[in-house]
Amino acid sequence: MDAPIKDDRTELVGLSRQELAEEMTKLGEKPFRAKQLWHWIYHQGKTDFAEMTTLSKDVRAKLPETHKVTRPGIATEQTSEDGTRKWLFNFADGKEVETVYIPETDRGAVCVSSQVGCTLACTFCHTGTQPMVRNLTAGEIVGQFMAARDSYDEWPTPQDGGRMLSNIVMMGMGEPLFNYENVAKALTIIMDGEGISISKRRITLSTSGIVPEIERCGDELGVNLAISLHAVRDDLRDVIVPINKKWPISELLDACRRYPTSSNARRITFEYVMLKGINDTDADAYELVNLLRGIPAKINLIPFNPWPGAPYECSSNNRIRKFADIVNDAGYSSPVRTPRGRDIMAACGQLKSATERVRKFSDQPATS
Repeated sequence: MDAPIKDDRTELVGLSRQELAEEMTKLGEKPFRAKQLWHWIYHQGKTDFAEMTTLSKDVRAKLPETHKVTRPGIATEQTSEDGTRKWLFNFADGKEVETVYIPETDRGAVCVSSQVGCTLACTFCHTGTQPMVRNLTAGEIVGQFMAARDSYDEWPTPQDGGRMLSNIVMMGMGEPLFNYENVAKALTIIMDGEGISISKRRITLSTSGIVPEIERCGDELGVNLAISLHAVRDDLRDVIVPINKKWPISELLDACRRYPTSSNARRITFEYVMLKGINDTDADAYELVNLLRGIPAKINLIPFNPWPGAPYECSSNNRIRKFADIVNDAGYSSPVRTPRGRDIMAACGQLKSATERVRKFSDQPATS
């Protein structure tokens, strides 16, 4: 195979406003050019400088020599029978992540990845079986959402809010708070009102419980918080979500109580995957209610989505219903998440890139 062509031009996607202005200064241009570029890149969704018509002809001719506006490459794109769409995106170094769009009747959420692989090894999650490779850059995080918009032809940004790709959930591959700087930079770009313009109330960041970064996330970003909980006892959560050994349930819930934006209007979501015979008893449900007392909370019950070699089975419908009734009767909203995209392995906990398989193949000795 031919080696990839080396491209040393500076990528503009993922730069902050200040960094974009600095790039224009390097070219001898006035800082206002950065504002123009911001509009074309993040509001209009353009990648070709020639189409950025408010820039002078000289600037349009000069920029492609030193800079670029790109998207991640699409290795595969699959659409489920229920309308869920999954992309396997690849980046300049050949690394890959999966991103999912989950449509609803009048809106939809893009599930964005923050890392290639994952460090957490949560035992119910297919992504957790893939070793951590690296953090994604801010541009690679923003680029996933922009490529999804390309797929649904949602440029320029609708000003009336009438768009299908209306929400973002940082629930894809990786732990967002282990890549906080890049995730925060990407979400700041996405929330900017003169560009992509997704409100912080329409962005949810899910964490397995990186306690030191939770309060910082609330202070600096103010996005909705989701906690990947899945157990009510430390001994069990140590197995299901191993990061619990470092920050146990009591410390995690204390951080949730301090989360700056939590209120009855903006409740913290607790995600709880239903595992047959593991964490789904009536006693577990009552203890969950007891643990969350005093926290403005909603509990998402997630039927376990199987994957090849998974060590668990999904709880029965009757068991999930009884669990939900106990939580609901205690005054907490407890919807049961409808599995989406199972036929294309796009459901919660099923994401896994092809990077590991590709690497294993490339490591095999050549045969004659």
